[in-house]
Formats: sequence, structure tokens, C-alpha cells
Amino acid sequence: MKKKVQGKSLERVFSSLVVDGIERAPSRGMLYATGFKKEDFRKSQVGVASTWSMVTPCNMHIDQLAVSVAQGINEAGGKAVVFNTITISDGISMGTEGMKYSLVSREVIADSIETVVGCQGFDGFVAIGGCDKNMPGCVMAMARLNRPSIFVYGGTILPGEHHGRDVDLVNIFEAVGKQAAGQCTGEEVEAVAEVAIPGAGSCGGMYTANTMASAIEALGLSLPNSSAQAAVSKDKTVDCEEAGRAVLGLIRRGIRPRDILTKEAFENAMTLVIALGGSTNAVMHLIAMAHCAGVKLTIDDWTRVGKRVPVLADLKPSGKYVMARLVEIGGTVPLMKMLLDEGLLHGDVMTVTGKTMRENLRKAPKYPKDQDIVRGFDNPIKPTSHLVVFRGNLCPGGAVGKISGKEGLHFEGRAIVFENEESALKGILGGKVRKGHVVVVRYEGPRGGPGMREMLSPTSAIMGKGLGKDVALITDGRFSGGSHGFVIGHVTPEAHVGGPLAVVRNGDPIVIDAEKRAITLGIPAAELDARLRGWKQPKPRYTRGVLAKYAATVLSASEGAITDRDLPL
Repeated sequence: MKKKVQGKSLERVFSSLVVDGIERAPSRGMLYATGFKKEDFRKSQVGVASTWSMVTPCNMHIDQLAVSVAQGINEAGGKAVVFNTITISDGISMGTEGMKYSLVSREVIADSIETVVGCQGFDGFVAIGGCDKNMPGCVMAMARLNRPSIFVYGGTILPGEHHGRDVDLVNIFEAVGKQAAGQCTGEEVEAVAEVAIPGAGSCGGMYTANTMASAIEALGLSLPNSSAQAAVSKDKTVDCEEAGRAVLGLIRRGIRPRDILTKEAFENAMTLVIALGGSTNAVMHLIAMAHCAGVKLTIDDWTRVGKRVPVLADLKPSGKYVMARLVEIGGTVPLMKMLLDEGLLHGDVMTVTGKTMRENLRKAPKYPKDQDIVRGFDNPIKPTSHLVVFRGNLCPGGAVGKISGKEGLHFEGRAIVFENEESALKGILGGKVRKGHVVVVRYEGPRGGPGMREMLSPTSAIMGKGLGKDVALITDGRFSGGSHGFVIGHVTPEAHVGGPLAVVRNGDPIVIDAEKRAITLGIPAAELDARLRGWKQPKPRYTRGVLAKYAATVLSASEGAITDRDLPL
């Protein structure tokens, strides 16, 4: 016997409102034109949110993955309806004015999926994401709508090869820095660019796309190992088909995202991100996703969880291997079983399989004995989290750094201040930034940028010039998952709203202590107060359009940089 909600079958709670009854004949007429048959109106209508686009290799294959998802839905007795939302390319826009739209696209993706699913009356949906902001955007929509849904990761790219070694996008950025340092020629930079990205799929290290895909799997919103498959592979096609079938099971059982998205599930996601050495962006994105699910998650939760979880995976950018090598040895599932057995995962949380995390992992395989990609708990890469939440007089609202330990745990230097990313990059490549500098890049926050650009170009230039251990960088912007070195972002309050970063001057002493989780501007408190009193807020850089709307509504980085919040009446 089918379950019912207020007299309606769970299978058609929403679609029945759109297509049932004589008065809904015009709606049926419209859908007949799209290919519906009479019998389809008695089926669950399931949306397939595709982020396909030819603007980036991360998403250029997702139209075909959407076909596979739709096939799974239709074969399981549902009626699939494919629709599109946007994507932008972080890798292409990085270091330009266009990158200001990157974080904004997360909100647009979430808003657009919510709009289509809500308008069309879908009973559930499957969302497929590729580039970085697709994933949190999709999950934010899933949490808001709270209709049975599953996330499918578009998959990781295979590595390129240059002189017999794996290369990817970040190698191109770092080659630019090496060229500026006189360590390679322009022709050599172009040679890396020609081979580093060989086809479809998201950037190949444990950068933001692979980080967020892994986090979503640990949340329980993807099928096992969806986060650890090559973009172009039989496994990914099967993953899509199975997701299409599985969403019908969620609809029939009435399992919704908020049944899955508990505080414990978010702690599982944080745990896997840390074990994998994932991106700083995960801090912001998981807070935003939790907000949409009605779960209270703060930056201080990252400190609490991070004290007990080690970094185990030796993955780029700080480590040696690309994601494709992790895929080859079994993906994320064996690691999650290790974490569960160690008592670091909550095993009783529900997942989109209809089973608990513990049940999903019961028969999980172990990694091969001869691999060195994922270490054991007796030999971690770092015994505690690499994602460090800082406080101090320069970031009273918090800041986030990726401190692998390779760059050290303590840095003292003198500030060299830049008012935007472009001038910082010019200063680094031009030799203005030298050993002992703390590069301060400000007015790049959610409101001041607006849009909180990623600093991959400056951080890669620093590494490429061989300054990774000699220079630190602090910004109210954020970082690509490909950034590494002594870098701290998400400084809150941001400069545009009068945070202390706004009044740092060239030559000011700055101390960064990762063990104490503190950033200190070494000037007297009275001097800092006097500077802040004399500061005047700059005019907004945009007064019309999507960037202006974003700047007017966005919350701070420590609050997830979200626009989905209670607005004044």
C-alpha cells in the first residue's frame, strides 16, 4: 500500500497540483507538446537539474550525464524532465574582474533550481554539478525545497602529462610565476597549458570541486563513491542511472533532504574534507548549506572537529597526487570506512540510499596495501586539521587558512598592502614582494569586491617564484582549492565594512600563529582605534546589476556569504 500525505500519494505530492483535474487541462496541453504521454501524468515528475555548459571543461559533458539520469528515472517508473541552470568557469575568469561573479553564481544556481522545481511542481529532482559553485548551489536548493533529491558529481578530470608527470590547471598558474622568476620561458608555460587539461571533468587535485563533491557524499546526499569517479567513465554513467532510480525510492519512502542534513551529517562532511586535505572554500560553503537546511553551523565548529581529525590523503595542491589516482585505488569509500571504524564518523545518519551511513559502508573495501596516497592513523600527514580558523585584532570575526604544516606554523613579517588582486599580482610578478613580506590584499570581500574573488593567481605566483615559505598572504577575499602556501583568507569583518584590514599600512608588523590560531597586527590598540575612527568607507564599485544586488544582501564570509536570509519587511 502506498503511503499518503493528506490523502495524496507520496509519489505525486507536488505534480498532482499542477496536472490533475479538468481545470489543469491547459497544463497537460503544454506538457503534451514537450513529449508527455497520457500515462506520464500518473507518474512522479522528477526534475533533472543540469549544469551543462561549454564555458568550461568541468561541465561540458554534463548534458550526456543528464540523459543517463533521465534514463534511470524513466526506467524506474518516473517521468524525467531535464532543465538547465548556469555555470561559470573559475579557472578561466581567475584574476580578472569576471571572477567577482563566481561566488555570486552559487546563489544564482540555488535560486534558479528552486525557481524551476517550485514552479513546475516536480515531486523530486536530481542535480548534477561540475565546477566549484555548482555543488553548494545545488545542495542549497535541495535544502530549501526539501523535496526528495540526490546530487550527482560530474566527476574529476584525468590528469595531463608533461615530461612524464601529472599536471593540471594549477601547474599552469605556477608556471606563470616561474616564468616571472626567470625559471622557465613563455614557450614552456604554453607547453604546460596545452597538455594540463586533456578533456572533460573538474580540476584534478583536491581543489574545491573535488572537495565539495566529497563533502556532499559524506553528507549522505550522493550515492557511494559518486565523488570519486572520472568524469568520462562507465562508472560515472552507471552512477547517473542509479541516481535516477534511487530518487524514485526516496519519493516513495518520503525521505527528504532535511531528514538527511542533520548536524551530525555536516560533521561527517567536515571530517572527510579534513581527512582529504580539502579546500578552504568548504568552510564557507558548508555553513551556507547548513543555513539553508536550518542547521546551525559556525566557523568554530571547524575548530572543534578539526582538533580530532587528521589529514590522511596526500593530494594536490599541498600533496603529490591528483584525484584520479585516488579513484584508481578505490575512491572515498575506503577512507570513510576507516574514519567510521576510528569513531570519527556518525554512522547512524540517513543517506539517499535509504540506508544509514554505517549500512552503506558495511562491506566497503580496503585500500591496496602498497599505496601511499592515503595514510593510516599512525602516520598522518598532519595530526589535526589543516583548515585553521584564526581570530585576533586583525580578524575579530574570524579568518580561514589552509596550513598543511609544510609552510610552517608561525610567520612574522611586515605588511605590504594592495587594494585589489590585480595590483597584488603585479607586485609579486614585478619583484615588489620580497622575503619577509605579509601580502595584504583588501577590498576583495563579499561586499567590497563585491563577490569575494579567489586569489589563485597571486598565490600561484608566490609559489612559482619560490617564495612559498618566505611570504604570507592575508585577504578578505578567498582562495581557490588550488592555492597553497602560508595563506589566510575570509578575513572578517572585511575591509569594506570597516574591518581592521582596512587600516593596515605598509611596514606594519603582523604575526600569524597557526598553533594559537591567532593573527595579530602589531600596533598599539589606541593606534588601531584611531585609524579605524579616521577611516571612510569607499563608494560601492557597482550600483546596478547582479553584483550590486549581491553586495546589498550578502552576509559575511564567517556566515557563509549567503544572500538567503531573513529580509526586513
